[in-house]
Amino acid sequence: MQGAMARMCVVVAAAILNHPLLFPQENTTLPDQDEELMARMREHEEMLEMEQAKLEKELSQLDSKQEETSSEEGYSWYLWTAVSFVIFFTIEMCRVDLADTEIRPVEEEDVFSESGSVTPRTVVLDKDVLSNFCDKCTYTSSHENWRVREFVEGFADDLLESLRSVCDRDADMEVGDFVGIGSMFESWKVCKPLVCDLIVPFSPPEPYSFQFHLWCSPPSDMPPDMQGCGKIKVTRVGENVEDCLCGSANLGEDMLCLLHSRNDALKVDHSPDELLCSRNTPFLAKDQVMKWFQISVTKAWGRISHKYDFEVTFRNLDAAGALKIRFLSGKVIVLNIIPVVQLEDTDAYFVSHFPSDCDSSAEPYWPLSFAVYERNLLKRFSKRLPQNSCHLHCLQIVTFLHRKQTGLTGKSALTNYHVKTALLHLLLSKRPSAWGIESMEHRLRDVLSFMQRSLQEKRLHHVLIGNSKVPEDIQVPDIIRKAEPVNLFRPLVLQRELHAATVRHFHEMLRNAPVLIQEYTPHLSNGGLHHRLHV
Repeated sequence: MQGAMARMCVVVAAAILNHPLLFPQENTTLPDQDEELMARMREHEEMLEMEQAKLEKELSQLDSKQEETSSEEGYSWYLWTAVSFVIFFTIEMCRVDLADTEIRPVEEEDVFSESGSVTPRTVVLDKDVLSNFCDKCTYTSSHENWRVREFVEGFADDLLESLRSVCDRDADMEVGDFVGIGSMFESWKVCKPLVCDLIVPFSPPEPYSFQFHLWCSPPSDMPPDMQGCGKIKVTRVGENVEDCLCGSANLGEDMLCLLHSRNDALKVDHSPDELLCSRNTPFLAKDQVMKWFQISVTKAWGRISHKYDFEVTFRNLDAAGALKIRFLSGKVIVLNIIPVVQLEDTDAYFVSHFPSDCDSSAEPYWPLSFAVYERNLLKRFSKRLPQNSCHLHCLQIVTFLHRKQTGLTGKSALTNYHVKTALLHLLLSKRPSAWGIESMEHRLRDVLSFMQRSLQEKRLHHVLIGNSKVPEDIQVPDIIRKAEPVNLFRPLVLQRELHAATVRHFHEMLRNAPVLIQEYTPHLSNGGLHHRLHV
């Protein structure tokens, strides 16, 4: 009996360890190995049938001996038989599930490309051209971006200091120090003009403060399309005239207030307009904030313009702080200075608008930005990936293709932020060693396939909201980490025409990818690279 049990255990272990679908070969797809896979499956089935026959023969020989054994041993043997059946059944179910999982992306591509469009797995990507493209991006970033950031940071400091001087400290909002976000500060900017995004926190004058109502804070009355947003309520704290009689009653010259000294003058109430609130509400209004900020920036630039020999203009009157700096040489730098409200003591910020989307959420809802956490997450990956990793190159290539395709066919619902979100999801799911520079072609196809699948399913979850895979040392607030995931592609669910146009945009981008990359990069000559080309 012990020998039979040992033999059974060996068979089970062999079935698990040698199952052809439990350990598939890396960087291969199921259609390429169908014949080999089926042959291995048939071989394993025959082996298992032979072992099963041997076991049945031994079991029949042990039937007579089992009558003489104790009831406890009999129970143990039947238990082992039941366990073996469950194990074999589980293996069979895993085989079916894994087969479905491997085949699913192929089915999706077939459905997605039924009109004959190019797919991420069939698009032609020349390794030499990709390498040349990345070399050019690296050269441009290392030789130009750091100088642009240095200039922008110095200019922004000067401009904000001037802005503080033109504001009334007792009545206007208090402006803090800027924080650099976006592609320029994450080292993956590739296309010109050079764009720098700065967020500038502001807070209300004393004795007022902000209270926050998030979409995920119970109870929440926010509409479904306002997921990822919040409302900012302006409240009065500390000194409050309504709570103290000295502000509303005549106590006489001989009476003193125990809360306020004679020399401690009460501050005058501010009107809702002065506090930048929506009409007849205590909630902060984005349009009021942008109007105040734009007027303040204009006054601030007027004070310091004589110190600089370049021209500053507003690019978009609907977006506060959208500046264009034009030098005498003709060089242009785009600078987005965005007023934001910090969510308590976190690195999350309510933004008045996104630079790429002037049609922001309706009043009084403010979208919540996690750009600082995303920048820190990319920094964390850069320290743990191979020294010459390809993750930022993949991001540069796809955003370049998207920008060029937008120039050809117009805007779509797809944005660079969607591309970065797809990359971060893949970085969280793949092992670090898979992002070496030698794997760039495979990882690039992974990013494109992930986006294709997300477009087909109309579902792309925010990488930080409700995602347990995000490392704890990124310190995402618990209320955000535990919230329900937010679908960034929700507009595509509600608008069929927008979804169809976005899918067409993505198809055309894939079709044009080889030509666009080839035209951008310098040609290979005698095995060398000519880096000195400029966009």
